[in-house]
Order: sequence, then C-alpha cells, then structure tokens
Amino acid sequence: MERSFLSGIILLLGVALLAIALAVHAILLEPSVWTTLPAIAGAVLMVWGLVALRRDIGALLHRRRTEIALYALGMVGVLVVVAYLSVLYPLRFDLTDEGLHSLSEQTIAMLERIEKPVHIVFFHDPLLRETVELYELIAEQTPLVTVDFYDPMINPAQARMRGVQFAGTAVLESEGRTMQVHGGEEIDIANGILRIAQDANQRVCFLDGHGEADPFSTEAHDHMEGDAGHSHGLGGKTIVHERHGMAKARHTLEALNYKVEKVSLLRGAGALDGCAVLVVAGPKVPLLEAEVTTVGDFLTANGNAFFMLDPFVQSGLEPVLRAHGVVVDDNIIIDEARHFWADVSSPAVTSYNHHQVTRELPLTFYPGSRSLSPTPERVPGTSITPIVNSSTNSYGETTADRVGLDENDQAGPNTIMAIISRRPVDPSSAEALRRLEPQDDLPPIPALPPENENGDAASMPTGRSRIAVVGDSDFATNSFFHILGNGTLFVNTVSYLAAQENLIGIEPRTYDLPRVNLTNRQMKGTLFLTIVLIPGILAVIGIAVWWKQR
Repeated sequence: MERSFLSGIILLLGVALLAIALAVHAILLEPSVWTTLPAIAGAVLMVWGLVALRRDIGALLHRRRTEIALYALGMVGVLVVVAYLSVLYPLRFDLTDEGLHSLSEQTIAMLERIEKPVHIVFFHDPLLRETVELYELIAEQTPLVTVDFYDPMINPAQARMRGVQFAGTAVLESEGRTMQVHGGEEIDIANGILRIAQDANQRVCFLDGHGEADPFSTEAHDHMEGDAGHSHGLGGKTIVHERHGMAKARHTLEALNYKVEKVSLLRGAGALDGCAVLVVAGPKVPLLEAEVTTVGDFLTANGNAFFMLDPFVQSGLEPVLRAHGVVVDDNIIIDEARHFWADVSSPAVTSYNHHQVTRELPLTFYPGSRSLSPTPERVPGTSITPIVNSSTNSYGETTADRVGLDENDQAGPNTIMAIISRRPVDPSSAEALRRLEPQDDLPPIPALPPENENGDAASMPTGRSRIAVVGDSDFATNSFFHILGNGTLFVNTVSYLAAQENLIGIEPRTYDLPRVNLTNRQMKGTLFLTIVLIPGILAVIGIAVWWKQR
C-alpha cells in the first residue's frame, strides 16, 4: 500500500514537472535549461510511476466506473475533434433576410474582378470580432487578398512599424503602395481594397448652377409621387425643391473610388479639366451660350458625359446632343400598360437591349421621362445604342397637362436612354456632317471647325468619347436611387463612361427599410388574387360542402 502511494506521488510529480516545463516554454518562447531539465525529469518520473503502478492501473481499467469514465472521455474526445474540424473547415449560415452577416453580391463581384494582389494587416482587439470575421470573409473570396491580424497591445512592434496607434486600423498594401482604412463597415473595406488595387481615383463632376439635383444633399422626398402638391410626371411643375438630392448616388460613387465634386462652367474652358465624367443631373434653366460651348469643347476633347434631361425643360444642350446624333423630344412618355405604382407617366422597364450597362439589371422606372430620337441623318463618327425602351403600348405625350394619344404624339416603343460612342472622324466624311441641316424646327447643330486651305476640316475630333443620355433625372435621386435597379443603372452608366467596366454591377449595400415595390400590373394582379380569386374559391368550396351535407 505504501509502495503504491509512493509511486502515485512520483507519477503526480512527473506530471507537475512537465506542466511547469510547458509553462516556462510558453513564457520564454525559446528552449533553455529551465525548460529542458524539468521536462526530462518529469518524463522520467512519469514513466517510473506508470511502470510501478501497472498492476493497479490494470485492475482499475476492469472496473465499471472505469468503463464509464472512458466512455465519457471518448465523448469529450469526439467533441474536441468536431470542434477542431469546425475551425479548419468552418461553415457559416446567415439567417437574416438582408444578409447582414455576409458579404453583399456587389462586394463579391468586385473582389472577383480585381487584378492586383492586396495584403491587409488588421489591428484589432477582442471587441472587434465582427470586423475580423468580415476581413476573413473577404480573404476567402479571392487568393489575391491576404489578411494578417495583430493586437496592437500584444504586438506593439508591428503597430509601431506600420504607424498604427489604435485598434480598428487596417493597413492595405499593393505593389509598393500603402494606405490605411479606419472604418469597420463593409463599404469602407471594399472601398479601400478598390482604391489600393486601382492606384487611381477618377473625378466625377456634377454640373452646378442651373437647379440640378445636388449630389451633396442628403434629403429625400417625404411623399409619394403625385401627392403633396407636386409630381415628377404628368402635370408636374418645374420647381427647385431642396429635397431633390443625390447624396446616395454620390456616396455610392465615392465607395467605388470616384471623387465627386460640383463644377461651375462660368470659370471658362478650364472648368472641366481633369473630369473623367461630366454629370448633368436635370437642369431647370437653360445653360448660357458660353457654357454650352464649354460642354461641346469638353466632348470634342475626348470627354465623357452623362446627360439626364427632364421633360418639357429646355436645357440649352439640345444642339450639342444633336451634333452627336440624338434629339431629345419635347414630350413625356405615357405608358398605361407598364408603369410604376399608379403613375402612368412613370414608365417601368424590365427588359433591356443588350449592353454592358444593362447587364443583369432588374426593373427600373423613370418618374416623368421624355423620349429620345435619332437625327434624320446619321452623324459620321458616332454610334448610338438605345438601351432602355418603354413598352409598345406607350407613347410620347406632347402636351404637359393631359393624357390622350393623338396625331401629334409619338407612338411607342420610345427610347428612354441611349449610349453614344464617338470615334475619330475621317476628314473626308466631314462634308456630310456639314450638310446636316435643321429639320422639323429642331435646333441647329453647332458650327464645325473651319476648313483649311486643302478644303478639309482643320481640327476634327481625333479621340474617342462616351456619352449617355436619359430623358429623366429623378430616377437617381435619393427618393428612388435605392429602389429596384435604379441605383445600379446610374452607377453602371458612370462606370461605363469612365471606362471602368470592371465596376459594372457593383453597388454598395444600403440599409433601407424593407418595402415592396410593384408595377401597376402587379398591383392589379395582387388585388384580383387577394380580393376576388382566393375568396371566390373558398366560397365555392364552402357552398359545395354545404350542398353535399344536405
């Protein structure tokens, strides 16, 4: 008995020495005599104790309690193995309707399209576990993004080496470029990856000074269309309203690495220098002649522009667009078959002509839109692609205060949006452009460059440019930007004009309150289904059961 007790003490002493050796090694993080000697002594004592107690251990293993203990130990072992495998091969299930704990489809698309490697070093503390998981999800999407994690309190040298002072800071590196991201939201992280991978941010210039929608206004409409005294569609008055903002569009562009600013053309020819895209978001008063000339010169000098022109408003830009092959009609599209909610002057579109801008685009609608038409003769050097059309049952109403198709109206389908691609013009075809005369009281095209002594155009455009024209500006305002595909259409168009096709289809997630948006046909179908069809079926079944029981 005394011998068994002594052997047990030796076994416990060996286990204690091994535990001490492991603890010292964890503190020193390097082999030393203070870890080696206790480890060797502990191993020797454990072997000695186990050999001395081999008979007692054998007898213990044959008892009922031992079987129970071994069974419990086996179950614990299985759980440990499952837990270990879950760490190696994690599975995540996001049960929220909005996908709040998953990457948005737009971010995933962006990560799949980046071409340069990005290394991220994220400094965190235990309170930033959700942000750590977000970075891990991003790293799982593409091998081009790698992430390292450090706690600045535990690894102060890493933080000091990268100039980081606080937890929550990420350092992004790509091909010798470095930047810091301090936000923990998905948009902030995706924006940082996009910036460091592209190594450039392009300027998107919003025209200012003519009542255009303000990209720095966060206000939105607090009413439905047609209520509260004004409407964007039929019968609406042209007013300057402080709630016509485009901050949602600006935030989205900035999240995609664009630099947004407002510009005034009163500065002269240099006002648009450095602008990758000029956005004209629904001017309410005509531009001055000098401003129109500045816009025309910008397009001639390979500039790209997005013209959003509302119905029954003369912007002064009509001659510039006609010089590129597009006529903005003085009407408003009425679509009694496919429109949004109950406004027949808000055409809804579900199918589009094939183009990069409309790739996988959901339903869009346009609260008050004019139609677009081609010039009677093709303008040399330009290629026009209609991408958004109203239905065949629509028509262009030329009177602003009534609805009714007559001989003066333009039958559908009507073009709502078109893309113009301008190529270098062959001087030999310049004369054809000069012969394009005004027709049907349309504004004349701007004067072409004078001829030189050889009879050729002295300075015909030699570069390429992209122009988008849409007959409505309200679809991209704060009130409608986040609904269905409106915001995606706007962002896709800007990315296409800026030659950033890899960004088409990307739109940072917005957290608006859930809301069901229906077209007029869907509203009528829902009304018939819930009020007439289902109650009618139940009534027939009830009558049949009653009749059978009689």
